[in-house]
Amino acid sequence: MPDCNLKANLAKCTCSYPTCSRKGKCCECVMYHRAHGELPGCFFPEDVERTYDRSIKRFIEAYS
Repeated sequence: MPDCNLKANLAKCTCSYPTCSRKGKCCECVMYHRAHGELPGCFFPEDVERTYDRSIKRFIEAYS
């Protein structure tokens, strides 16, 4: 697996959680949320992402 380009990822990261330790570390973010039955914030529209409801149910609602 190639190394993570943290600088490039941070420039595109839409996570609004201020103290997130996984910001820009996409593979860690995906693994974390997957383990919790969620999706990463970047999968959601901005207004939904800011609610911190990363559930699959909320994802479906956002795009239905």
